[in-house]
Amino acid sequence: MQEFYSIENFNIHIYIYFTTILFLIGILGLFIIRQNIIIMLISLELLLLSANLNFIIFSIFLDDISGQIMSIFILTSGAAEAAVGLAILIVFYRSRGVISTNYIISIKG
Repeated sequence: MQEFYSIENFNIHIYIYFTTILFLIGILGLFIIRQNIIIMLISLELLLLSANLNFIIFSIFLDDISGQIMSIFILTSGAAEAAVGLAILIVFYRSRGVISTNYIISIKG
C-alpha cells in the first residue's frame, strides 16, 4: 500500500510553476488594471498568497517548519492589510461616491 504523503512523490517543479503563474497574475492585476482599487487589493492578496504557497512548498520539501510559521505571520499581516485597505476604501466611497484611482489625488490633506 502506498503512503498518501511521501517526499519521493513530491514533484516540486509543478508547484513552483503554479506559484510563479499566480505571482505573475497578481503583478499583472496590480500594474495593468489600475482603475479599480478593489482589483488592486485582490491582486496584492494574490501576490502574498503565492509567496505563502512558496514558503509552504519549500517547508515541506526541506522538512522544516519555519516556512509554515513564516506563512502564518504573512497571512495575519495580509489580513490586517486587507482590513485597513477596505476600511479606507469604504470611507473614500462614502465621501466621494466613486471608487477609482483617478480620484485618490483629492484625498491629500
